[in-house]
Amino acid sequence: MAKNTICLWFDKDAEAAARFYCGIFPDSRMGAVHRAPSDYPSGKEGDVLTVEFTVAGIPCLGLNGGPAFSHNEAFSFQIATDDQEETDRYWNAIVGNGGQESACGWCKDKWGISWQITPRVLTDALAIGGAEAKRAFEAMMTMKKIDVAAIEAARRG
Repeated sequence: MAKNTICLWFDKDAEAAARFYCGIFPDSRMGAVHRAPSDYPSGKEGDVLTVEFTVAGIPCLGLNGGPAFSHNEAFSFQIATDDQEETDRYWNAIVGNGGQESACGWCKDKWGISWQITPRVLTDALAIGGAEAKRAFEAMMTMKKIDVAAIEAARRG
């Protein structure tokens, strides 16, 4: 296990979520699945307790902790994309499998984890600053899924 790992709390679907993420994003893989050695407040002996996995190069641990805590936008994965095709692929995989759209490139998966599907053309424009960044930012503010062509047009003015 990595020295620093993100722990994601799930009600009971940590393994399903990990498999879903690993099926979508490159540089992702499943690791060990650990079962509870005895009953615990939200599960029984033998239930999946934790799942080790890597999503887009980030080591994670999924914990089936029960319904006590839920996810919110204070934590999200930001996935940098190279073009509209890649943006669409990730967005559609998350939203199209029980997730929901939000604003400015944000969406949630069916487990409530927030994702920012962010084309590099947008982050590059924001890094430049000035009028170009302002135009790109204002264009982004009108979007749910980021439209690469619209951001490129805004950058050009």
